[in-house]
Amino acid sequence: MQQILDTKRATANDTILSQHSKDESYHTPVLPDVVVFPETTKEVQQIVLIANELNVPITPFGIGSSLEGHSIPINGGISIDFSLMNKIIDIQPENFLVKVQPGVTRTQLNEALKKHGLFFSVDPGADATLGGMAATNASGTTAVKYGVMRDQVRNLQVIIPNGNIIETGNLATKSSSGYHLNGLFVGSEGTLGIFTELTVKVYGIPENVIAARATFPSVDDAVQSVTTLLSAGIQLERVELLDAPSVKQVNLHKETNYEIQPTLFIELQGNERGIQQDIETMKELLQIHDVNDIVFVEDTKSRNTLWEARHYLAYSYIHHYKGKKQMVTDVCLPLSKLAEGIKIARVALDDVGLPGGIVGHVGDGNFHALVMVNMNDKSEIKKANLFNEKVVQFALDNGGTCTGEHGVGIGKAKYQQQEHGDAYRLMKEIKQLIDPNGLFNPGKIFSE
Repeated sequence: MQQILDTKRATANDTILSQHSKDESYHTPVLPDVVVFPETTKEVQQIVLIANELNVPITPFGIGSSLEGHSIPINGGISIDFSLMNKIIDIQPENFLVKVQPGVTRTQLNEALKKHGLFFSVDPGADATLGGMAATNASGTTAVKYGVMRDQVRNLQVIIPNGNIIETGNLATKSSSGYHLNGLFVGSEGTLGIFTELTVKVYGIPENVIAARATFPSVDDAVQSVTTLLSAGIQLERVELLDAPSVKQVNLHKETNYEIQPTLFIELQGNERGIQQDIETMKELLQIHDVNDIVFVEDTKSRNTLWEARHYLAYSYIHHYKGKKQMVTDVCLPLSKLAEGIKIARVALDDVGLPGGIVGHVGDGNFHALVMVNMNDKSEIKKANLFNEKVVQFALDNGGTCTGEHGVGIGKAKYQQQEHGDAYRLMKEIKQLIDPNGLFNPGKIFSE
């Protein structure tokens, strides 16, 4: 590798190898043989060609914030760290597009977009890289309005396993030309190609933003109220559910005094007149679902406090239960089945006796359980796995998916055959066609 990169950008240093052996998931770390830090597309291409020549696997690495082991190099080999490929190449305000290298983080991008009155919409909570977000088809709290990562990508520059560089799209708003390669590569988790540039959509910063916190007597009431709001055309930018144990955890960690009931965190955007109309309509509609209380928050500081409580909920559990790892489940259901799925998950979590909370991007049917597990206790690991399987099975039995946004990685590979049926075989054939030597992020998505 040092024939391509200087000694500082290709290393087998023990500390750096360890940093690239894991992500934020509960999956077992595995050390790569070497970590490389390319700066250009050409360098990545040369790394791929050498890996082909030596038959060495390659695993891309963003910042390691993934939750299903995507960046764990389970067969060793080369870990490609994209932290030095973090340039914003081109901002095109008139086209509402921006071209970036894969190591650019969403916070970095949004800071650069501010002066143009623009922002990038996808918000998974972590300050993830755009390359990693595209690899897993990430989404998060804003998906109810703006969609997921796949909806934002206009074009990708991709190095495929034979070393060729391809472009998957263009700058046009729409196209009926050829296969939808953006859709194929976004969410492929580094198994089909390595992203070296991304062109993504951005949006105008809204004139006004207001947040609200609404409490309900039951999860049923909270979830059904969201369906009512969406049916009425309320322009929700975010709508997040926290179950009662999660609200209690927020109070402990953030020293808030929120009512310990199933709670919706809501955000509306738009012009002042439109927001005020939505607020009045929302108040009326929430009464139908026996809302206990609704508190509106307008100033920026208070809104930030509200959303920090939601975004850092996972970390609040981690800090409170020291010595335990967090398993984060991630299923997505049709809205008609969401309340039932959350109730089943809550009962199942209580039955196994593990601490944790349930949160959800309920506007798009996605929910997570944050389960704290002692990884040195085999009985706890077994309980956590049984819980996860029950939640996933309910989703698959009811027209849902085993992962709404975290991706397949290692942890959800075993469910792919059941979820996709005969299409799973086609996926494997595509993988074999593009990566016949199986060198690109092996062991992810496919369980065999």
